[in-house]
Parts: sequence; structure tokens; C-alpha cells
Amino acid sequence: MPIDTLSVKRGPGYREFIALMAVMISITALSMDIMLPALPDIGRDLGARHPNDAQLVVSILLLGMGIGQIFFGPLSDCYGRKPIIFAGFTIFTMGCLLSIFSTQFGVMLAGRVMQGIGAAGPRTAIVALIRDQYGGRAMARIMSAVMAVFIIIPAIAPALGQAILLIASWRAIFGALMAQGLISLTWFTIRQPETLLRERRIPFSVKRIMTGAVEVFINRVSLGYSLAAGFIFGAFLAYLNCAQQIFQEVYGLGRQFPLYMGILALAVGAAAFLNSRIVMRFGMRSLSYRAILLFIMLMAFFLTATFKMGGHSPLWLLMLCFSMAFFCLGILFGNLNAIAMEPLGHIAGVGAAVVGSFSNLISVPLAIVIGRYYNGTTLPLICGFVTLSIFTVITMRGADTSRQSENIRSHPPIIR
Repeated sequence: MPIDTLSVKRGPGYREFIALMAVMISITALSMDIMLPALPDIGRDLGARHPNDAQLVVSILLLGMGIGQIFFGPLSDCYGRKPIIFAGFTIFTMGCLLSIFSTQFGVMLAGRVMQGIGAAGPRTAIVALIRDQYGGRAMARIMSAVMAVFIIIPAIAPALGQAILLIASWRAIFGALMAQGLISLTWFTIRQPETLLRERRIPFSVKRIMTGAVEVFINRVSLGYSLAAGFIFGAFLAYLNCAQQIFQEVYGLGRQFPLYMGILALAVGAAAFLNSRIVMRFGMRSLSYRAILLFIMLMAFFLTATFKMGGHSPLWLLMLCFSMAFFCLGILFGNLNAIAMEPLGHIAGVGAAVVGSFSNLISVPLAIVIGRYYNGTTLPLICGFVTLSIFTVITMRGADTSRQSENIRSHPPIIR
């Protein structure tokens, strides 16, 4: 239900609201994928000690997001949505400035951590803002439209980064991110009113966050599926870390590699769209198990084929297998998080912050480790895919087995 009719009337219209929310939340995806074409230049200019070190420019952003997410959710419940969005964009802009003027690789990474922390603010608060202002089917329609834009961004972001590099240095990419953030924030400030009324605000409490964390960790379903989400997103993040090297170095695609990344990103987006249409019919768990098992079979086949070809499979085979595998990932991403949240309805806000933060903090080190093993072939990445997907299905199965056991204990069979 809308929280305040007057506020809604003063704010943007329905279509403008969707466009504004989509632009605001897209900063996260844009900040990751737009950097991919610039990784070799950044590593070379800032003196990275190893070519694979440049991958950290992508993955370290998620580390910052994991840190920021755990605090921005409760803070937005305390101070309102707009102040947290302002704070997030301020931190993000400071991180961009630090990266623009960095002369050392470590300073660049510090700037990226700040960008991740800052980007967590609007991403967290925007979802809450939509929930404040709309409910039921209206909220579902808006979230679907916003997420559609969020899904499209990874398909076009590498091409945008490549276009900027044609006319300027990699530092201009951070300038573009800063400009997008400032334009979005100005639009938001002028057109969007606060949606969380003072009487509905909840005092900030570290104890409340800790209580939410304990709830997640003692509930086997929440813990198991949070781990599973971290494992499978770690596999995808490892791909993002290595994508530029694989497409440009292994397959020699040069400036064309954003096109191939865009195709794979659309596979993820198509799956997410299809999942929203069929999940009520088939169920989250059924779809998740089918997707993860198909993913394992695809990657096991591709790993075997690549080994037999001496570590260098043809591009058409990689695109075929990865397109189908990434379609599976698109099914998994939303469902695993949703299942992890199922037992946490009584602490939904804090629970979502803890689950999201925990999953990110798991995925980042896993992706970094896999990326460090890149050796000029796709083998380390595929081995990482197979390993993490096996861990994913094991944790899923363990969580569901414990859930079934608890149900049996709670509702023992009646012996007649």
C-alpha cells in the first residue's frame, strides 16, 4: 500500500518514477562492467606486480558493497531513504575521485572499495523506497521494470567503457561514473520526496544487526542458501575477473570482446525474466536444483572437451556452453536469495542486509583465488565453475535435508 498519498502526488509520475529508480540502482552494475576494457591499462599504468592483479579492480568493488550493505539498510530505516542515498553517492563520488587521481595500484583499490561501500547505499535504499511507496502488484511491476534495466546494463557497460577508451584514458571512465551519479542524484533530489515518515522510523541499533546475523547463522536454510548464493556468485564474479583476459588474450578478439560479453549477459537477463514468469508454477527449489545440475553437467562437459583440446577450445564452443550455463545462473541468482530469506520474514529488512552482505563477502575471496590461477587458458576458470557449483548443490541439499528433518520432528507421524 502507498504510505502517503500526498507524497506520491508531489513526486514523479509512474513512468518517470520507474526511470529514476532504474537509473539510480544501475550504478552498481555499471561500476563493475564498464571497467573491464580498461583493466590492462590500469594495471600497466599503476604498476601492478602481476597481470592478474588488475582483476582486483572488479572484485574489490563487491567487497565494499558487502561492507556497506550490512549498515545502509538499518540506517535507512532510522534516518529515512533520502539521507542514506545522499550519503552513499557522496562516498561513491569520493571513491571515484581517489581512483581518478591515483598513482599507485593500492590507492586505486582503496578508491574501488569506497565506490562499493557508496554504491550499497542507493542500491539498498532504493528497494526500500519502492516498498514504502507501492505495494502488491504495483510494486511487482515497478521492481520488474527496474530489474530489467539492471539486467541490460551488464550487456552494454563493457561497450561503453571501450567507447570511452577510444577518446580518452581509463581515468575518464571514473569521471563518467561520477557524472552519472551526480546527474542521477540531482534528478532524485528535485523530483523524489522522502517516503519513510518519521513515525515509522526505527532507531539504529548494532544489537539489531547482530540479532539478524545470529538468526541467519542458526537457521540452516538461511545459512545454507546464503552459502550457496555466495558460491555461485563467486563463480560468476570469477568469470568477470577473467573475461577481458580470456576474450582478448586467449581468443584475440581485441576491441570486439564487449560484444561477446554482452551476448552472455543477455543470457543471464533472459533467464531472470523467464524465472519471474514460471517460478510460481514450478517452485524456487525445483528450478534451482534443475539449474544447478544442468550447470554442472555443462561445465563438466566443457572441462573435458577443453582438456582434450590442450586447454584451448574453439570460441563457438565456449559461447555455446557459457550461454547455456549463464542461463542457469540467471535462474539461480534470484531463487537462492529468496529461499535464504524464507525463514526471515519477521526480520526481513535486517535479514536481507545480512544475507546479501554475507553472500558478497563469500563470493569475493573465492573469485579472487580463481582469478589468480588464470594462466592463458580457460581451464582454471572452468575448474572453478565445476568446484563451486558442486559446493553449491551440496549446501543446498544439506539445508533442505535439515529442513525436512525439522519438519518431521515438529510434526511426527501419527501411529494408529
